[in-house]
Amino acid sequence: SCHKNQDSLLSSASGYSKYRGILNWCVVMLVLSNARLFLENLLKYGILVDPIQVISLFLNDPYSWPAACLVIVANVFVLVALYTERQLSKGSFSERVGCLIHCVNMAVLITFPAAVVLLLPSVTPVGAASALSIYTILFLKLYSYKDVNLWCRELSTIKVKKLSRSLSCPSQQHFSGGDCKVSYPGNLTLRDMYYFVFAPTLCYELNFPRSPNIRMSFLLRRLCEMLFFTQLLVALTQQWMVPIIRSSMKPLEDMDMSRMAERLLRLAVPNHLLWLMFFYWFFHSSMNFTAELLRFGDRQFYNDWWNSETVTYFWQNWNIPVHKWCLRHFYKPLLRRGFSKIVSQSAVFFLSAFFHEYLVSVPLRMFRLWAFMGMIAQIPLAWFVGRFLRGNYGNAAVWISIIIGQPFAVLMYVHDYYVLHYSSHSQASPH
Repeated sequence: SCHKNQDSLLSSASGYSKYRGILNWCVVMLVLSNARLFLENLLKYGILVDPIQVISLFLNDPYSWPAACLVIVANVFVLVALYTERQLSKGSFSERVGCLIHCVNMAVLITFPAAVVLLLPSVTPVGAASALSIYTILFLKLYSYKDVNLWCRELSTIKVKKLSRSLSCPSQQHFSGGDCKVSYPGNLTLRDMYYFVFAPTLCYELNFPRSPNIRMSFLLRRLCEMLFFTQLLVALTQQWMVPIIRSSMKPLEDMDMSRMAERLLRLAVPNHLLWLMFFYWFFHSSMNFTAELLRFGDRQFYNDWWNSETVTYFWQNWNIPVHKWCLRHFYKPLLRRGFSKIVSQSAVFFLSAFFHEYLVSVPLRMFRLWAFMGMIAQIPLAWFVGRFLRGNYGNAAVWISIIIGQPFAVLMYVHDYYVLHYSSHSQASPH
């Protein structure tokens, strides 16, 4: 028979298979539409790319490097954490005293750079954001370092040979490349500490998986990608993003809703493309470069977040190092203390919201809570998408939240920064 029961390919019952040609068509249309926008931008504004201007974003004075000095001072907190752990391993400090020193050290670690940025006008917003990002990463690393060494002391106290927390203390496993395994307290060395500080992970272990050797061809490819995408990100930001943001100030001041919506949609495309490029530059090129240089074996820095059908799946898979840290040092400890999964998940979002706001508001020296509210809004959004949307609809909802949510926050912060720093000057100047 030449007929049988079957669905049309464009119906939902077909399973959406055999769509490769349509995907290629979407890519071609995307390239053509953005090529038109690029030409329109060049014809309207000319060439706006200025590499020298980028330097001024990091430095106000070429003889003053406050952000770099902040990064150097961070070594003090690393050494305090190492010294405290050494004293705890020898029994010179009690657990209570050690915990107090760690808490004070990490509290100062997170407040000291913020105070310097807020009180020192010579620190630029970009330089401040870079320094605070390093301090935030260091805070998470030292918290993990404290926890793992505490677990090892608990093991030695109760004479248990196996630890339920994955690989926190050494187990009898083989490491490729002939690397020697260490056991507590043999890990409390400067070399071990600084390997962890520079390693592309936030979760400490006594014995990290190691690759057998450094592949120079792989290393050079990642380095070339880093250099290329750095230049591309800077160029596209100056040429594409900045003109749109500048043209958005007037509609925001006049509260012209239709114009604001148009500027938001116009900003969404370049902002999203830059975010995707930044993701590749940081999570693939930069972290793989660092891992290869240190022979760090675990290269799962991200998962297939682009297939996310729920908001929760996206946040669990787009930044694996942070997800592992939250799961190991925050979410599971809350569950063990008797909190429910909903409360624990909400607490993770609140912690993430705090650090997002910390990394935006402090460098800009203004507190508007847009980043904080954006992260908190993920909680009801995650519930709604998980409850009412499935499959492709859920995936589309996740993409829309990423594409629209970020430029909205960008416009809000830029508008508030403009009003705070430039609006009064423009009103005071004679017409």
